[in-house]
Amino acid sequence: MAKQVFTNTIILTRFILRRDRLRFPIWVLSLSVLTVLVAKAFTNLYATAAERQTIATTMLNPAMSAMVGRGYGLGDYTIGAMMAHQMLLFTALAVAIMSILFVARHTRADEEDGRIELIRSLPTGRLSHLHATMLVLFVMNLVLVLGIGFGLYALGIESMDLEGSLLYGSALGATGIFFAAVTAVFAQLSESARGTIGLSFSVLGVAYLIRAIGDAGNEALSWISPLGWVLGSEVYVNNYWWPILLTVGVAVVLVIFALYLNAIRDLESGFLPSKPGKKYASFFLQSPLGLTLRLQRTGLIAWAVGMFILGASYGSVLGDLNAFFSGNDMLEKLLTPVQGFSLTEQFLTMLMSIMAMFCTIPALLAVLKLIGEEKKHRTDHLLSRAVSRTRLMGGSLVISVVVAFAMVSFTALGLWSAAMTTMENGIAFGILYRAAIVYLPAVWIMIGVAVLLIGFAPKWTGLIWIYLFYSFIVVYLGGLFQFPEWVGKLSPFGQIPRLPVEDMDIMRVSVLALIAVVLTVVGFVGYNRRDIQ
Repeated sequence: MAKQVFTNTIILTRFILRRDRLRFPIWVLSLSVLTVLVAKAFTNLYATAAERQTIATTMLNPAMSAMVGRGYGLGDYTIGAMMAHQMLLFTALAVAIMSILFVARHTRADEEDGRIELIRSLPTGRLSHLHATMLVLFVMNLVLVLGIGFGLYALGIESMDLEGSLLYGSALGATGIFFAAVTAVFAQLSESARGTIGLSFSVLGVAYLIRAIGDAGNEALSWISPLGWVLGSEVYVNNYWWPILLTVGVAVVLVIFALYLNAIRDLESGFLPSKPGKKYASFFLQSPLGLTLRLQRTGLIAWAVGMFILGASYGSVLGDLNAFFSGNDMLEKLLTPVQGFSLTEQFLTMLMSIMAMFCTIPALLAVLKLIGEEKKHRTDHLLSRAVSRTRLMGGSLVISVVVAFAMVSFTALGLWSAAMTTMENGIAFGILYRAAIVYLPAVWIMIGVAVLLIGFAPKWTGLIWIYLFYSFIVVYLGGLFQFPEWVGKLSPFGQIPRLPVEDMDIMRVSVLALIAVVLTVVGFVGYNRRDIQ
């Protein structure tokens, strides 16, 4: 009987790998290459021990500990210790996001689309599909472990030995496996893919906040968070393996629990009952705009809170920037000194561009929701009524544009609120807000490109995420990697004037806004003419 519930797991594993033949290598290669490139860049950015010790002193600040993790190896801040301390947590968050999205896609999303019902009608076991999904995620994270581990070791950096490099990769792999297991459990509890992803991201957010509070003050509290476990491995310094084994061990228990829940529940049901809706829909809900907003309401609220916290986390370190930059000439690769402006104001320009890119994510998710509904054949029902395609897409566009404005505003407000408590001479809110809001035309262009893809190439809408990732690399790390100036200009975020260091360029910003409008209009034309999938 035990063997029957796992019948043809290997065949389903191959099927999942076949479906994700592009997503799998893109995620793994992107994370591996970026990790190796950043490690290589650290050797140039902090070439001497004196420069590294200057940074180590700054890392003692509780705000920095909350952001990147409690410091270790600060007495001899080698490249390896610096890499693990400053990059491991953020890379772990990316790996966790990868695992959450993959598991949700192949469990609850497939169940909603009817794929699992079709698969179960074939000679497969009841638990085969979930088992195959977890096997694929295990293989995916194992490849990531080996790719990053051997990639870092291949750099030949003295403080990055083979054991530490493999432990660095293992910490990331263990994080991915843990959050894959968490998502597998929520896929059984929730009745929808949206609920599964929302609950999983909530656990990730809570884990980050608990670790941040613990690292800033109460070390014991950090050990409640799985992110605190992997950081406790102290890679390249003490190389503790037991936190990794603890993380994987808990993940195995969660996977077994998920398999048990999957075995006893009915298909397309969940253990957490859905909240019953109203008997009669409101007037607002009867419009495409209201319906779209209702479907995304919870996610958008979560993003707004998250962006405010992100802004506050960066604002909490603005008061220590002078100590952070003092005596480190190599940081000129990231910031070119501008006469008449403080280091804080110059750093603010780079910070705003990065936060604007983060704000672009929920704006894109809002407009791309339309293509997701189309793939699930829910758009057909709306268009069969007195709803035009222009009105339908217009609702998603309006929400996306408003979300972009709201997210930038919340981020700026969070940054200013925290900065006022840490800086002796705070920055005026008006100056800070203008430096943030000026990036809206760049966000609009990203939305316009997304609309264009929806209108003419709905199967290729994923390209917008590659373009956003490209923008992050060339704008944030362009100076570090010494990219030519024109490479950064290919991104709309590289065209925005850097307020308050640079003067406002009304013409340039207006042209960007006009390009966004043209892209959007052309996208609407294509959407009205093409066949609905």
